[in-house]
Amino acid sequence: MPSRRVSLPAAAVLAAAAVSVAAPCLAEPSPAPPQVPGAVLEPVVLAALPGWREDDAGAALDAFRRTCAGPGPNPPQAAGVTGTPADLAAACASAAAVRPGEAKKFFEARFSAYRIVRPASGTEPERRAGFLTGYFEPELTGSLEPGPGYTAAVLARPDDLVSLAPGETAPGLDPAYRAGRRTETGLVPYPDRAAIEDGALGARTRPLLWLRDSVDLFVLQVQGSGRVRLPDGRSMRVLYDGKNGQPYTSIGKLLVAEGHLPINGLSLERWTSWLRANPDHARRLMRMNASYIFFRTEPVTDPTLGPPGAAGVPLSPGRSMAVDGGLWRYGLPFWLEGKLPGQPGRGHLVVAADTGSAIVGPARGDLYVGTGAAAGRAAGDLHDRMGFVVLIPKPSAQDTAAPEAATGAGRP
Repeated sequence: MPSRRVSLPAAAVLAAAAVSVAAPCLAEPSPAPPQVPGAVLEPVVLAALPGWREDDAGAALDAFRRTCAGPGPNPPQAAGVTGTPADLAAACASAAAVRPGEAKKFFEARFSAYRIVRPASGTEPERRAGFLTGYFEPELTGSLEPGPGYTAAVLARPDDLVSLAPGETAPGLDPAYRAGRRTETGLVPYPDRAAIEDGALGARTRPLLWLRDSVDLFVLQVQGSGRVRLPDGRSMRVLYDGKNGQPYTSIGKLLVAEGHLPINGLSLERWTSWLRANPDHARRLMRMNASYIFFRTEPVTDPTLGPPGAAGVPLSPGRSMAVDGGLWRYGLPFWLEGKLPGQPGRGHLVVAADTGSAIVGPARGDLYVGTGAAAGRAAGDLHDRMGFVVLIPKPSAQDTAAPEAATGAGRP
């Protein structure tokens, strides 16, 4: 999944700091909703949504501020993605001054809320039906040197890999491919997983470290990043640094389709155990996923936060969500309409900060749950129909930046 970038440049946020502050006016009509492919946006009032009063908007505000302070996605998102950068920058500037306890008033004043529904006719529950899954940062064991118990190499980004920006195409390369191999005559499709495992890259890449087996490596690639504990007790973070652009195939779907495991209770622990118990089938099935992920490493600076997402900032457990980056700008808040495991209310405020190969469509999300085995189990249990409400920043020229009470100094 994710392999899982709006973060707004600090300069843009500072440039918007002159936005004035005014009290919220919930009676003010919402601006005309933006046009989003495959969806209709219906205006709603945040304060009237079930669960809004019970949710901890302060935690979502922390995630929003963190996203505001990030460097932004690399490569940048397409210009037509929903969410105006200037309006987001103005909202970010206002967020810096919000006092503790005023987070809900900030979101109510600064954003217009729209429920994302399907354009086709049907019952109201059917029109609102989106889908939410969960992902996590695995914690694995590894070594900087190969040896007994450390046999699966984590590869660095090859020097001939060319990644394409959203919407970018290359002559002679199928538009379905999001990366290519640089040659003297132009870009060609990059080798698939099987070819890479068979040595097709040669000296174009190098091992960063070794994990215990190919199943751990596959889990790392599915999640897009992870923490690795070394034999001396140190931990390091292994981060996404590009992929071969080949199509992603879910191994869970393959296991169910071939009758190896039932779809009910198909958890990460269950399918990884099955792969280890059936190594011949495992190699064949994993190689059917042509997508291959490359990595880089860095120290773990804050163990309470996750790896950087597509927005370029560390993910906040339970508050950062992967979205379709071709539709939504990173940094937009979303209200999830439904009961989430471990959450007391009937809704949950999150921030778009990541994306993933399987996260496609306007009402599709992947919630970052956290790090380690417990987070992995929670992420595996999260696959629910869910309603989605997107919060669009009000135009920066509007004098609706934040509640009057939110005038004290706050975190950037």
